Amino acid sequence: MTIGKVARSAGVSIDTVRYYERKGLIPAPPRKESGYRLYTDETIKRILFIRNAQELGFSLKEISELLALRVESRRSCAEVMDIAQQKIDEVARKIESLESIKTVLKKLKTQCRARELSSPCPILESFVV
Repeated sequence: MTIGKVARSAGVSIDTVRYYERKGLIPAPPRKESGYRLYTDETIKRILFIRNAQELGFSLKEISELLALRVESRRSCAEVMDIAQQKIDEVARKIESLESIKTVLKKLKTQCRARELSSPCPILESFVV
């Protein structure tokens, strides 16, 4: 199938398909004599795999590793579990950081409501170094 059909089927742009191909996330397809690339259904599956993994926060480098594990059925599921645990730990750190930011912003918002009209805004002043 053509690159346009693959892109539509996978819900991505043609540029995305080309980008994934350049990055080695999808294999370069054979070409017809006319020069058109001929993609297979497997390409769509790989692109959907990439998109789903990205939605879970995996980087393209991590996705490349996961794709390699997916292709090499001899590799242990424990390796995939290790990668997933690393992502869980990363997400937990991000959540902790975001909760801290949320706490600070709430405090600043409270200070802002309590300020005198003639005094500087506490939120804006907190950004001054």
